[in-house]
Parts: sequence; C-alpha cells; structure tokens
Amino acid sequence: MRIPQSEKELTFWERIYFPEVFRGLAITAKHFVVNMIRHTLRLLGFKNVPKGAVTYQYPEEIRPISTRLRTMHRLARRADGSPRCVACMMCETVCPASCIYIVAGEHPDPNIEKVPIRFDIDLGKCIFCGYCVEACPEDAIRMDTGIYNFAAYTREGMVLTLEELLAHEPAPYVSVPTQDKAPDPGPLAKSQPVSAPASA
Repeated sequence: MRIPQSEKELTFWERIYFPEVFRGLAITAKHFVVNMIRHTLRLLGFKNVPKGAVTYQYPEEIRPISTRLRTMHRLARRADGSPRCVACMMCETVCPASCIYIVAGEHPDPNIEKVPIRFDIDLGKCIFCGYCVEACPEDAIRMDTGIYNFAAYTREGMVLTLEELLAHEPAPYVSVPTQDKAPDPGPLAKSQPVSAPASA
C-alpha cells in the first residue's frame, strides 16, 4: 500500500535538517542570481531577455490592481443624492459572514417603499466574497472604491456606517453606470400615476 506524502517517514538527512536548510538557501541564491543577471542584461540594452522579478516598495509604490478586484464597499446614490438602497435586506440575508446590519424606515417618496435608516458593514468580519453586490436588486451596493489598505485600532473602528458608505466614491478606473448620471425617476416611474379622487 502506498503511503500518502503527508505520512511518509523522513529520511536520516531530512531529520537532521541541515541539508534541507542549505537546499533552501541554494534555491533562494539561484533566484537572486538569475534575477540579477536579467536586470543587468536589460540595463545593457538586451530587450529580448525576460524581465526579472521586481519588488514593489509599498507604500511609496502602489502595485497596480485588477479592475475586477473587490475592494471596500460603497453605497450608490440616485441623481438627487439619496441612496439607491431600498432596505430590502437581500444583502444582509445572503451575507455568509453576517457582517451587514440594516434598519429600514419609511421613504418620504411614495414611489419608494423603504430607505435604510442604519446600514452597517463590519469589515472585521467581512470576507469580501461579493455576494451582497450580486444579490442587490437595485445595484445599490458596490465594491469598486479601490480602497484595500484599511486598518483600525479597535473593532468598532472597522464598522462602516451609512454615512461612510455614501461618502465613498468609485475608483478612477471604474466607469460609472449611466443610471447614476441620469435623473432617476424611481422604481414605479413606468406605471401610471394614481389619480387623486375627485372632490364632490
């Protein structure tokens, strides 16, 4: 019967560790020498040589990120500045980490049923899966701010409030959807308005 790799007994040379340490140092030295040669040849004008590995000097040098990267959340606004969220609780329900907390209230516009009075996201629990973005029927919550370097000294500092979510803007590389630029008449704009009862 074949023994799985994780349960395989170590040889004598693996048990004394020194050969394995030198083997690891040899691999590191090989990468260093190969990258140094590649960088030197490219500096001398040999452009057909593959590029060597480059270390980004963070935070002075920011690594380019993919446009599909899920970063810190934001709530989209309507053209009049109000949040697009209608407090349907879909994102709170679908969240596997249970990090979204919403309190709904009545919206002054009769065409819009509800509005979030409180909308909190606990970034300390969030796993950035993007389920909330996919579940939202109003396209109100998005993860396109480009902000991924955030920290806090307390757990309470990791909680994003409604005001903070509305204050975030999309990253420069994100194209803003047209529905955020044009006036938004609301969800019941296509239906016929209810006529007022005739006075007697």
